[in-house]
Parts: sequence; structure tokens; C-alpha cells
Amino acid sequence: VQLQASGGGLVQPGGSLRLSCAVSGSISAINMMGWYRQAPGKQRELVAMISNTGSKTYTHSVKGRFSISRDNAKNTVYLQMNRLKPEDTGVYLCNIWGRGVSDLRSRDYWGQGTQVTVSS
Repeated sequence: VQLQASGGGLVQPGGSLRLSCAVSGSISAINMMGWYRQAPGKQRELVAMISNTGSKTYTHSVKGRFSISRDNAKNTVYLQMNRLKPEDTGVYLCNIWGRGVSDLRSRDYWGQGTQVTVSS
């Protein structure tokens, strides 16, 4: 199972970016899909997650600015980020809680991350 994230980059404060993360390989089921971020010198934090029923959770600092969605047919999760702030800077990592064909039970899978830099 592989997770390929894309869409990061350099953007000015107030700008927007859309991240994508495609899941490929021998995956049997995907439950939760989400995005975490890691800023220099800080702990990794959950940004947003979406369940297989469409229930969404956001960390407080991004509510009203970020929107998470998923396309189950494409095994892809998206993060639309609007009104970006310098404090949103970090490596954004996609994560799923799912089960590969060789897994006995669901587990975490992680992508490689994509850099988001918000700076003027």
C-alpha cells in the first residue's frame, strides 16, 4: 500500500492550496483518511480527518479555512486550504487507517509528505 501526496508549494499569506493524496496498491478497506502536519521544532499534529461515512474533524486553528474531502472511487483524499497563514507552514503528511490485503486488521499507513510554505 502506497500513499502519494502532492499539491504543496510556496504561497503568500491569504492564498490557497489544494493537497491530494492517492492510495494505491493492495488495499482492501479504507476507514479514516486524514492529514497531519509537522512544523520545524513542533510535534506532529492532526489537521483534519474524514471517515468512510463522511464525518469530518478539524483542528481548531483551521476550522472555517480548510476543507477535507475524499473520493472513494479513486481512493484519494483532498485538503483544500484557504486563507493560509504563516503558521500553517510545515510538511503535510497524509494518513489512512485501513487494511491491506495481507493485513489481519486495520492499521496506519503514511505518505511521504508534501511541503507547504506560507510566506510573503
